[in-house]
Amino acid sequence: MRFLDVVRPAMAILPSVKEPVQGRVPFSERRMWTFIVLFIFLVCCQIPLYGVRAAQSADPFYWVRVILASNRGTLMELGISPIVTSSMVMQLLAGAKIIDVDQSVKEDRALFEGAQKLLGIVITLGEAVAYVFSGMYGDVSTLGFVNAILIIAQLFFAGIVILMLDDMLQKGYGLSSGISLFIATNICESIVWKAFSPTTINTGRGTEFEGAVIAMFHLLITRTDKVRALKEAFYRQNLPNISSLLATVLVFLVVIYFQGFRVDLPVKNQRARGVQSTYPIKLFYTSNMPIILQTALVSNLYFFSQLLHRRFPNNLLVSLLGSWREVEGSAQSVPVGGLSYYLSPPHSLAEVAADPVHAVVYIVFILTACALFSKLWIEVSGQSSRDVARQLREQGMVMKGHRDSAIVHVLNRYIPTAAAFGGMCIGALSIFADFMGAVGSGTGILLAVNIIYGLFETVNKERAQEAGVAPTGMQALLF
Repeated sequence: MRFLDVVRPAMAILPSVKEPVQGRVPFSERRMWTFIVLFIFLVCCQIPLYGVRAAQSADPFYWVRVILASNRGTLMELGISPIVTSSMVMQLLAGAKIIDVDQSVKEDRALFEGAQKLLGIVITLGEAVAYVFSGMYGDVSTLGFVNAILIIAQLFFAGIVILMLDDMLQKGYGLSSGISLFIATNICESIVWKAFSPTTINTGRGTEFEGAVIAMFHLLITRTDKVRALKEAFYRQNLPNISSLLATVLVFLVVIYFQGFRVDLPVKNQRARGVQSTYPIKLFYTSNMPIILQTALVSNLYFFSQLLHRRFPNNLLVSLLGSWREVEGSAQSVPVGGLSYYLSPPHSLAEVAADPVHAVVYIVFILTACALFSKLWIEVSGQSSRDVARQLREQGMVMKGHRDSAIVHVLNRYIPTAAAFGGMCIGALSIFADFMGAVGSGTGILLAVNIIYGLFETVNKERAQEAGVAPTGMQALLF
């Protein structure tokens, strides 16, 4: 009996969204459902959990919230963590052939999706219980048993709602996946808030606005020395400034520019004479996955290092793993020593100049990790040369000027190189964004740009199809 056969009895009770009756949902309806899903997500990000008091301590998950689209103390506390975790686990198991699944068979594909959804539900419940009993919201004895159960129930049902929203978009009702939309929305919301936030903060220099743009106008209006006010607006410390916003815009433009780098391999259709096309291998072949995997790895290191530092601050081994200091007036802890410090990004060129060893170790680690994760991901996600060659054969495509048996060798010249070098480029762009002090971290900006760029391509494709210009040959295979 296969593992997927064990999931079959649970398929009848798993919550699911029905496939579109009319087959393909019109573009206008898909756009409407996408906006509705985003509205529900944003509302959930603002609804506080009942029974939770405002946390005074530093947030141990501060470093992962940007890629998990989570918001502390709200219904979106878990964010997309259960979806991402279940998806990655199932992909790794399938890629390593631990789970026997044939994605070309409809029944196997349905069972695989059901197993992934079931694992996501289990992870949602497990994370909800772990959050409450680990003391994230205070000691359980202080919260009370009833409050603890209510918090778990809120987190669990909010997680189920996110699973269903993602399932709806994946079934063809939206323009992208729920994971991509929620990540991009969370990052863009953070950037807009730090640019235009009307919240006032007193950092010892008097009352200041948090938003960089509003703070600039406030300083120019209230200060008599306009040059000094403008200088402070551009370079103020511990709060968003105009230089950070300009760095963010610059990184956006650089990432968009690099999106156009690709190699087009000429292919032709054996079944239809004269039908020729190209198979593009992009520089960012594995898209966001290298930086997501690297960030997830480092974030887990940060989380466990913080927990150990709180309990055993004077232990030598714990100090080697990482020492932490809470930032005054912020829900963030920053590493100040140990391995966690050297794997954390310097946030400005001034920090790089102050500690060049830290910068060098961080650069080497990011570039190496992103390259290795990128090469690993193509093997487990079905994007390797062998997998692409099989897909081309199934579509009746062959490389122009090469025999059918030589497709794998031709692809091997490009795909592994594009994966490794593209992964290093993504890591380098993330480093560049962090060194420039861009708002939202280099990882967040890369994720947002890649997701928005992909969504832009999807919208253009949908509009072209509605106009009667259908994709041909390789375009149909790619999309």
